[in-house]
Amino acid sequence: MVLLRALVLALIAAASQAQAAEPIRIGVSGPFTGGSSPMGISMRDGIRVAAAEINAAGGLLGRPVLLVERDDQARNELGAQIARELVGKEKIVAGVGIVNTGVALASQRFYQEARIPMITAVATGSIVTRQFLPPQHPDNFIFRVSANDTIQAAMIVEEAVERRRLRKLAILADSTNYGQLGREDLERALEKKGLRPVSVGKFNIRDIDMSRQLITARAAGAEALLTYGIGPELAQIANGAAKLGWAVPIIGSWPLSMSNFIDNAGPNGEGARMPQTFIQAPDTPKRAAFIAAYQKLSRSERMPSPSAAAQGYDAMLLLAAAIRQAGTTHGSRVREALENLKDKVEGAVTTYDRPFSRSDHEAFDSPGQVAMGEVRGGRVVRAHEDNKKKAGK
Repeated sequence: MVLLRALVLALIAAASQAQAAEPIRIGVSGPFTGGSSPMGISMRDGIRVAAAEINAAGGLLGRPVLLVERDDQARNELGAQIARELVGKEKIVAGVGIVNTGVALASQRFYQEARIPMITAVATGSIVTRQFLPPQHPDNFIFRVSANDTIQAAMIVEEAVERRRLRKLAILADSTNYGQLGREDLERALEKKGLRPVSVGKFNIRDIDMSRQLITARAAGAEALLTYGIGPELAQIANGAAKLGWAVPIIGSWPLSMSNFIDNAGPNGEGARMPQTFIQAPDTPKRAAFIAAYQKLSRSERMPSPSAAAQGYDAMLLLAAAIRQAGTTHGSRVREALENLKDKVEGAVTTYDRPFSRSDHEAFDSPGQVAMGEVRGGRVVRAHEDNKKKAGK
């Protein structure tokens, strides 16, 4: 009897140790192939850097972090399928990722229904964190670590109207949810300045000829192009304007910083300006360490999308802080911890001091937390030295 009891206790202890050592499974999804892949790969590798740091320090709650990664190819229906599988089949305890606004709107309901926190690290559509608000949804499980399009649109219009004193502005936006929601944000931001766009053009993903939209904008007297799209099509805009012999400023949302805009536009992309949460510059010890770790892990000196890389890294660190504070991976407890983080979290973008609250799931709330970047010499640099980002909220 004594031996049997000892054996049972030993088995229980062994099972407990095995349970404690089981990895904490975190879902990571984004476009790792296709036109949006510079953002997706950068985000994924930023998340990997953070996870490696966490595991090197002993993991979370005595358990290693395991990233369960999936390529959504920037396709809404595939993103929704992946979210359902991550939550159901893969048994993740939280998600980090999602690059495209349309994918976010199609897929994050699976996290919400499962009551599992999802920290969107890239998608910027203003509605993303407002999909599941009270009173219809008592608890919102969707958080974000990126500058939403309300912030970006205000910065784009400020750059064109206040800094450059331009009044005749054309909008060119792609036909996706991202592009059209961004266009609406731009129009609202212009309206606050008492302006309306002189022309509004739409284009599709993979379009290679923007002549019609550009000729219309030029005929309307546009002094600058305000853009909402992703790298490959934005490059076609810059190249198309050059073919027309039209030296027109391009000011747009943050994908103007993507490597496939800079590389495909070449000299025609020089001077393009866009909001950025992160410039690849080692101007603080934390940023220098992050950049070095990213370069080592990715085996590349260049971040294809610096903001996406840093936001992915920071999102993972914030999730880890919430799990530590909650002392569990239970979804509701982790959500509550995210809404009331007690310790500051030093990230690559900024140091976060209570970045979220019960009613505010946006890590960034104002243009003052974001810099204006400019393509210069084939890389993104800070456009205005007087536009320094604030640390935290």
